Amino acid sequence: MRTEQEMMDLILSVARSDERIRAVLLSGSRANPSIPADRYQDYDITYFVHDIQPFYNNPDWVTSRFGKPLIMQMPEIMRDPVGDGHFVYLMLFPDGNRIDLSFVFTPYVDDGEPAVILLDKDRGNGFIPPLATPTDTIWHIRPPDELNYRSCCNNFWWCLNNVAKGLARDELPYTMQMLQEVVRAELHDMIGWYIGSIHGYNLSVGKSGKYFKRYLSPDLYRRFTATYSDSEPQHIWAAIETMMDLFHQLALAVGTSTGHPYPIEDEQGARQYLDQVRASLDNSVT
Repeated sequence: MRTEQEMMDLILSVARSDERIRAVLLSGSRANPSIPADRYQDYDITYFVHDIQPFYNNPDWVTSRFGKPLIMQMPEIMRDPVGDGHFVYLMLFPDGNRIDLSFVFTPYVDDGEPAVILLDKDRGNGFIPPLATPTDTIWHIRPPDELNYRSCCNNFWWCLNNVAKGLARDELPYTMQMLQEVVRAELHDMIGWYIGSIHGYNLSVGKSGKYFKRYLSPDLYRRFTATYSDSEPQHIWAAIETMMDLFHQLALAVGTSTGHPYPIEDEQGARQYLDQVRASLDNSVT
């Protein structure tokens, strides 16, 4: 596997050898000082150019310089393209390295995401203004206001009725989509707020909660992992029970820390309905 230094040398040598490429920006996890480095991090690279056309849908230009990837994706020529005129090559190479290479023809707008200038041929008078030292502040947890807290609680409990109906109808795809995407999203928000209430709101739990394990107690994390199940209905029901109990505990703690009242009536109504559905299924079996 090519080392980080070898990859950075390659990225910069390609840019230096082509006068049309005026600046190079590193973003993503490799620009974030709070994320421990590992071999699986992508190289999120932006090449700034005045004319996009020579680099637009031109994979031969890219592969002749970076090598042939195992697999490539070019989102702008796929369904549902962004349509902003930029062009992106996502490349996974045989040695395991991945480069997400964007060609951009508009000035960089600093939105607070971690970013590092690797090369600027125009010395601040071109595409990229001077940037502050990168931090991950933009991703830090924010304490919920009462509307967000109440909405999270209500949607978590409300959407469980759809999960129960999916189980009753033996509609596994619908059941799992509702449980794992819609309901779980609310659980993840509550976990993030709980972590913030315990450890302070100056940290990030990462995309999709990938750092939950860092901040939850071993018992809470074990219970969180038990909210995932296989496709067996009885196991899904058990995961739902675990998810409800965990959400209840964390939501009460977050409500106490923020001063927001917990909508216990939503929980009681949802649990009553789920009990009814499950009882009807049990009766139909017997």
